Amino acid sequence: MTALLPRPARTDAWIALGLLLLSAGSTFVVQVADPATGARDPWPWGYALIAVASLSLLWRTAFPCAVGLVSVSAATVYYPLGFPDGVVMACTAVMLYSLVRWGYRTFGWTLGIVQFLAVNGYELAANETFRPEALGIVGWVLVLLCAGEVVRWRQEYLKADREREAEADRTREEELLRRASEERLRLARDVHDTVAHNISLINVQAGTALYLMESEPERASQALATIKQTSKDTLVELRAILGVLRAADEGAPRSPVAGVDRIDEVAEAARGAGIAVEVKVAGTPVRLPVGTDSAAYRTVQEALTNVVRHAEADRATVLVDYLPDAVVVEVADNGRGTLGSPAAGNGISGMRERAALVGGTVDAGPLEGGGFRVRARLPITGSEERTG
Repeated sequence: MTALLPRPARTDAWIALGLLLLSAGSTFVVQVADPATGARDPWPWGYALIAVASLSLLWRTAFPCAVGLVSVSAATVYYPLGFPDGVVMACTAVMLYSLVRWGYRTFGWTLGIVQFLAVNGYELAANETFRPEALGIVGWVLVLLCAGEVVRWRQEYLKADREREAEADRTREEELLRRASEERLRLARDVHDTVAHNISLINVQAGTALYLMESEPERASQALATIKQTSKDTLVELRAILGVLRAADEGAPRSPVAGVDRIDEVAEAARGAGIAVEVKVAGTPVRLPVGTDSAAYRTVQEALTNVVRHAEADRATVLVDYLPDAVVVEVADNGRGTLGSPAAGNGISGMRERAALVGGTVDAGPLEGGGFRVRARLPITGSEERTG
């Protein structure tokens, strides 16, 4: 029995007890205060129906449809039997409202209409007259059902609103995670570009210094000086990148992002490694968006790093061409080039990823007659011409 009928909820217990006292008390008061109405004695069957109609609400939450059927049926049977007119119908009111509010709309409306037709159909068949009070009963039944519909609709609206807020919070968290991931990827590219470029120069200069240490000490000294300056620049850039990691919650970086105005520094470092680098500028220089400016600089830096490390070249040309809707940066050398398409390493992949972030493209491949060229086309949006 315990498994079939779970423990009633506290709210259901209070509602059932209140309806039992209200229904039984009102029936007793009507019987005592107006004994000449000709009503039947409610003891024991009248009170038994009252008990069934009210106490069944103990399991209103657990079995709403079954309890609604039992309670409404008991209340419906009570009145045609001629017992005193108490307020047993309050049990029906509570159940019809609960059914519609909890989403059992069809069952609730059907139960309410069937009860009205049953009670008034019996009255019409028994007395052959239509009681005007029936219109009032229709009114309060409709009010109850409509009130349940309104409350149910509001609950669904509030639930949907909470779900939208939860989805917005989840989306916001995903966006923050995405941005954090992109920022980590950007910092990883910066570390790769900085370390790969400068360590390559240091390696070349160290080899030169060792080779010339005895025969040409002055040139060896120049190579060592270049190593010192390059390592210093590397430490400065790494400290700046690590500073961004330590101060991730700051609104702006502490130092400006490297751009095309620092391409000459990269070219000078490559010259120190023995590469004759020529920098050319075409078109009218404009102020580039930060992302485009950084992508252009890193493309030149990575391309010159590859020239120093892999090309076996002695000359390289850097071209910065300002077009009306884009800036084109191109790095070409006279080295040994490659056979077919270049291998997809971190350098070329990083250049393409940087360009893609700003809507640009990167083409890299060997030149006819020897050499290798990297060409990046980066769009310009909202640029302004440089002044001064």
